[in-house]
Amino acid sequence: MDGGAARRAGGRSELSPVRRDRGTIRRSEHDSGMRLVTERMPWVRSVSLGIWVTAGSRDEQPRIAGASHFLEHLLFKGTKTRTARDIAEAFDVVGGDLNAFTAKEHTAFYARVLDRDLPMAVEHLCDMIQHSLIRAADLDAERTVILEELNMHEDAPDELVHDLFMERLWPGEPLGRPVLGTAETISSMSRDQVRRFWRRHYVPGNFVVAAAGNLEHENLEEMVSSFLDTADQGEARGTIVQAEGEPPEPTGGAHIRHRQTEQAHICLGTAGLARNDPRRFAMGVVNDAIGGGMSSRLFQEIREKRGLVYSVFSYHSMFAQTGAFVIYAGTAPSRAHEVLGLITKELESVAEKGVTDEELDRARSHMKGSMVLSLEETSARMSRLAKSEIAHGEVIGLDEVLERIDAVTAEDARGVAEDVLSRPRALTVIGPFDDGAFDEFALTG
Repeated sequence: MDGGAARRAGGRSELSPVRRDRGTIRRSEHDSGMRLVTERMPWVRSVSLGIWVTAGSRDEQPRIAGASHFLEHLLFKGTKTRTARDIAEAFDVVGGDLNAFTAKEHTAFYARVLDRDLPMAVEHLCDMIQHSLIRAADLDAERTVILEELNMHEDAPDELVHDLFMERLWPGEPLGRPVLGTAETISSMSRDQVRRFWRRHYVPGNFVVAAAGNLEHENLEEMVSSFLDTADQGEARGTIVQAEGEPPEPTGGAHIRHRQTEQAHICLGTAGLARNDPRRFAMGVVNDAIGGGMSSRLFQEIREKRGLVYSVFSYHSMFAQTGAFVIYAGTAPSRAHEVLGLITKELESVAEKGVTDEELDRARSHMKGSMVLSLEETSARMSRLAKSEIAHGEVIGLDEVLERIDAVTAEDARGVAEDVLSRPRALTVIGPFDDGAFDEFALTG
């Protein structure tokens, strides 16, 4: 920290605006460990606000798989002073949005409102997070809703196949379990189990409050301090999702979910990089070149040249300890072997030779352009602030990120591709196939 940049006041330590290229991004931290990160955008008339909790499905014991998602639903059902209808009407009457989502390593509750309605949004979100009733009747009603959500997920093979892939890649590991849980765990989960999870994880030290829009950092900090109990919670202070212990070992092999579907839904991939790995920018370039856009190898070779698929793409998900590099394709069952053969050929080519100079330039430009365009909305900027704070304990400026993408060389890309693409390869297919139909495409190491 630069000399004298931080000051103590009102139970918080404030850091002056972090690098010049980070513009109006501000960060402060309370004694409890609760962190507030904001970006001022005076040219808009709205604010996106989120309370992010550093707890998700990765933090659940197997017997309560799905507890974090169950809890996310229940915190909308009413508090000591507000009913569920009161909460919904407060945002509807001002034309605002209120929502939430659960991921493997965090849960987020967020709202988008006009700048004048920010105090209302802060008050309601803080109330939901800390003072919800979690009544038995609400638990039973929401249990039915989540079971229907599970049924809907089962009926969407293009979504389900990604969860099945993670289970195949990391069997028995927390990261391999689906965020929604299972019908068995949701049906048997008790109110006491959900409340214990809530009390253990929903403490100020696990909160990151992020906001972007027409706001002042100091004003928002006063609002949050007024409505959020930030009493010191000891060990919960300043928690960042840590890469504790050894990362889970990826498991190769093929798994078939037999269904009489019109398409074969395919996920092929392996373990990727953790989000603090310095090679993550190079892996982003490799991913983009393989399947990140319409000019990528997979799209051009499989869809444009041969017309074998409507959808084919790749993605690289990063977690605290590890990551997942995944390719998805949907094709007619009769073409599944051909499509998998083409995917495997491209992976082996990139692993051996890396990407071409033309692909490198195109991937870097595509990544930078997509990132900048995605940050046109206050909600996207709010999300970037929170994710960076959770992952790194700081906000990495956009200019710095763009510089790191620009700095990726062909040798960087080749090195990370050789490493990642040689790891045990898992394959999951949903379609009218028998076990063992695609074993030759999995790589067990």
